[in-house]
Amino acid sequence: MTLTRIASALAATAAFVLAAPAQAQNCTPSKWGANDQIGALNNITPANVLEATKLVKRGKSIRMGIETNSRTPAYPPRTFSLTVLSPGQENGVSLGATKTNYNDDIIMGWVGIGSQLDGLGHIGTANVYYNCTKAGDFVTAGGLKKFGIETVPAVATRGVILDMVGLMGKDPVPEGTAFNRKEIDAAIARQGIKPIGKGDVVIFYTGWTKLIGKDDKRYGSVEPGLGVEGARYLTSLGVAMVGADTWGLEVIPFEKPTDIFHVHQILLAETGTFILENVNAEEAVKDKVYEGLFTLGPSRITGAVQAIINPVFIY
Repeated sequence: MTLTRIASALAATAAFVLAAPAQAQNCTPSKWGANDQIGALNNITPANVLEATKLVKRGKSIRMGIETNSRTPAYPPRTFSLTVLSPGQENGVSLGATKTNYNDDIIMGWVGIGSQLDGLGHIGTANVYYNCTKAGDFVTAGGLKKFGIETVPAVATRGVILDMVGLMGKDPVPEGTAFNRKEIDAAIARQGIKPIGKGDVVIFYTGWTKLIGKDDKRYGSVEPGLGVEGARYLTSLGVAMVGADTWGLEVIPFEKPTDIFHVHQILLAETGTFILENVNAEEAVKDKVYEGLFTLGPSRITGAVQAIINPVFIY
């Protein structure tokens, strides 16, 4: 299935949903109160940070972000372009007695491209978002009034990498492969690390980013990923974030075809669990390291729904 075909299918489903009679939807109030905007990140405590630092054994740090450019496959209609200018320096002109030169750059594109953080204002259910917040109360064309990326705190905690390539014996893991409790527990047992705990960040390694530049149509239309039961299992453990080296984290084709991005709804809208996409743990997996200090500090763009990121994993 191509990017165009999946977009058309989702658009058709959305039209059907909008045409159906409105139904009352239950929402889940935040356990941290009516003013909570950071959801499961509340689970990261100073104790989490201190424990995570003990996992640094080699003094090695790796970048988990992939490159973002005009060729990076993205969920349609997202695009990205970069323009570099040298203002006031046309025809070889320099500035002042010191003959200074400089370059500036302009980004024109969507934020949800490449390695990205999905904020709590990204996905809702029947126009109700995290902490029972109605879309009309916080969504504006000029930026979100709540849940903007500027509210995300500095993140430092235990990162847990689940090597699904090693578990499944296939590289990359085939599209449509769902990761639920059985697979999550099997990966933990195989890797010989302590169980997933409250405040952890969980990253699935599927080998999917190897398709970028080789089979972009396949890469951007389907994927292995987190299943509905797996999402409920991880959130019951109190994880702070869940991510993968895929463009959409959850398994596609969806486990139930009519349930569009239901895993996103469980994580973001129901439990306030942030999502990381296109986050690549390949280097750590090659080193056979599956837990370490995960750090993230997204750019504080006021009112932004998402952020282009480059998490750093230290071990």
